[in-house]
Amino acid sequence: MTRLKQLWSSVLVLAVVVIGARAVPITYLESAVAKGAVCLDGSAPAYHFDKGSGSGVNNWIVHMEGGGWCTDIATCVQRKSTMKGSSKLMNKDFGFSGILGGKQSTNPDFYNWNRIKVRYCDGSSFTGDIEAVDPANKLFFRGARVWRAVIDDLMAKGMNNAQNAILSGCSAGALAAILHCDQFKSILPKTAKVKCVSDAGYFIHGKDISGGSYIQSYYGKVVATHGSAKSLPASCTSTMKPELCFFPQYVAKALQTPLFVINAAFDSWQIKNVLAPTSVDKSKAWKTCKLDLKKCTAAQLQTVQGYRDQVLAALAPVRAATTSGLFLDSCHAHCQGGSAATWSGDKGPTVANTKMAKAVGDWFYERSTFQNIDCSSLNCNPTCPAVSTED
Repeated sequence: MTRLKQLWSSVLVLAVVVIGARAVPITYLESAVAKGAVCLDGSAPAYHFDKGSGSGVNNWIVHMEGGGWCTDIATCVQRKSTMKGSSKLMNKDFGFSGILGGKQSTNPDFYNWNRIKVRYCDGSSFTGDIEAVDPANKLFFRGARVWRAVIDDLMAKGMNNAQNAILSGCSAGALAAILHCDQFKSILPKTAKVKCVSDAGYFIHGKDISGGSYIQSYYGKVVATHGSAKSLPASCTSTMKPELCFFPQYVAKALQTPLFVINAAFDSWQIKNVLAPTSVDKSKAWKTCKLDLKKCTAAQLQTVQGYRDQVLAALAPVRAATTSGLFLDSCHAHCQGGSAATWSGDKGPTVANTKMAKAVGDWFYERSTFQNIDCSSLNCNPTCPAVSTED
């Protein structure tokens, strides 16, 4: 494992050099351990912090890393021996680009803000909170405590003076940004402009190819295993089952803080895991199709197209809120705001002739509203990347 970790770290450092992203060193929050705010294996939470400068010195963007979930003891035990479950196994440097980028040319609105990448090591989208630790597996389900400990630490480091702030994330981290959005605003100064940005975190309560909803049972296991119910927004859990409050479409209905949703209508993770999960694809008819849509039959492509209709229906509460933003492209992608190329690059996706960096910036600073939905069919947008992006 040590050799693999070293190799992985070397690859990441090389990637930082190649793409020109700024390498930001890791910070271990050792003081959180005493509060029980720890990763799955009991190690300290961690984040990367690139300090703001000039006009951005009192502006903050807290971005949460993604990386799926663990649903039971077996998958969480497996996860704790990876960098998604232990800070001991994380790479020491992280390249900041896209929405976290430090160059004015590629991230004009947020380049000089205090930019933080919160590492993901709990497997619950930062919602777990169980006090007891089974001595047999030594798993700590403390994601909610990790989130609060990091936020409290950042408040002590200057975020208590924030004038502008964004809580964002990618994938499971973007879901966390939605789930913690109102809480984040409540912690920040009342005078601060606070908004949230979800990049590929709008996982829908969708029907799969069997006609059921595998993703609902999947999220139900996450909530039960991690004891997440008490950490989910009360505005949702007061009227719905806790596992349903893992779906943004139900949380967004009562969300008080402005939210911007960046998502692909044909999100590559959702096509594989919400629409055509392996467990319901008994005949394995979707095995190759869901990995490469060019290998789908005409009937399968029609089903994929139908998934977009489910996405649009789930986005209804976002579209109904005048303070919300929406950048829904028709790409087959997942997490598009993490690289300069897709965030603001010449070859990055556009919706309504607008790059996502400009769309989010205009929305945050209220230079203009932005709620736009791309053309309707798969591959209809020539600016979509040729290969799907993943976190």
